[in-house]
Amino acid sequence: MPDFIVNLSQSWPFWIVAMFAVTAAYVDGKELRVPNKLTFPMIISGWLYSMVAYQLGGEGWYVGLLWSLAGTAVGLATLLPAYAIGGMGAGDVKMMAAIGAWVYCTHTLYAFCVSAVVGAILAVGMILYSGQIQRHWNQLVCITNEIVTVRNPETLSAIAADRKASMRLLPYGIPIAIGTVVYFLWAGLLF
Repeated sequence: MPDFIVNLSQSWPFWIVAMFAVTAAYVDGKELRVPNKLTFPMIISGWLYSMVAYQLGGEGWYVGLLWSLAGTAVGLATLLPAYAIGGMGAGDVKMMAAIGAWVYCTHTLYAFCVSAVVGAILAVGMILYSGQIQRHWNQLVCITNEIVTVRNPETLSAIAADRKASMRLLPYGIPIAIGTVVYFLWAGLLF
């Protein structure tokens, strides 16, 4: 059997995740949200895939489910703090959970780290492009001060919701998708 076919048979879950991430990023870019109709089926199918794969591999369906649930939890944990204070949408959090359901803990954590770097680069680029560097710097100082002094996630979330209309938003599904695909390529998981 050709090497490409062998590699594809091992990498197809990463292709599924990459296609999901790109689709979710596209929708997020258009609608500023990642809808449940994308994230929930991806999470559930990740659990099912893991149960079947581990059962067929002889380790038991429950082992696969546990790995998938652990990956889902890591995905949730990466963005949940930002969501709790109003700095992230729920769809972005569920998008990372869906990635975790398919590729488990380590790959999810690395994909998140690359996504965070990509998000920072895109945010700085957006600020520089807008030409409103001082305004965005003042917002950063204000938000940082609020996080340090207020410390109540519910209050911070309410403050963020009030401020949202005056801010330039970055649909975070885009950095998640770019970061995930870049990590998969760098780690050789797609070929």
